[in-house]
Amino acid sequence: MSQKTGADAATVVIKKYANRRLYNTQSSSYITLDHLAKMTREGVEFRVIDAKSGADITHQILTQIIMEEEASGEQMLPVNFLRQLIGMYGNSMQSLIPHYLEASMDHFRDNQLKLRKAFEESIEGNPLAKLAQQNMAIFKAAAAAFVPNGEGGAGADPAPKPAATAEDDLASLRAQMAEMQKKLDTLGH
Repeated sequence: MSQKTGADAATVVIKKYANRRLYNTQSSSYITLDHLAKMTREGVEFRVIDAKSGADITHQILTQIIMEEEASGEQMLPVNFLRQLIGMYGNSMQSLIPHYLEASMDHFRDNQLKLRKAFEESIEGNPLAKLAQQNMAIFKAAAAAFVPNGEGGAGADPAPKPAATAEDDLASLRAQMAEMQKKLDTLGH
């Protein structure tokens, strides 16, 4: 129970007044739904309380944020999903849906993190990614050779690389290509 008390202490209380204004009690400032959407994306826990009645209206405010996001062209919820969701209201399974959706979203988020981590790790050890980086370096050096001094842009090298370095890079690339070809050949057999 002490953990819950700590979590409650970290929860920002937002008061909603009759004039529809939202007041952040932590920062002592008025905020908008956009601020609440940003806080949500940043993982900030908050509760929205009706200033007059003291009722917790967080669910209504979060639903309102989703409606505004959907209306502004950032549609994420497919029409068929919305129809199915509406169809669940009043259904005998209605009480199970919130838990199912929450577990599904947690699972989706976990998979997304695992996929991002696997992608980052694969780039680090991927010879093709290294090859692409080297190709980009050669391309920049070649572009810098054809651009007059001072007009190469912020990312351009001030002077072209010596020809020997470019030849070394080319030899290195050829060796890497031959190594990759050997790996592909062994995979094919």
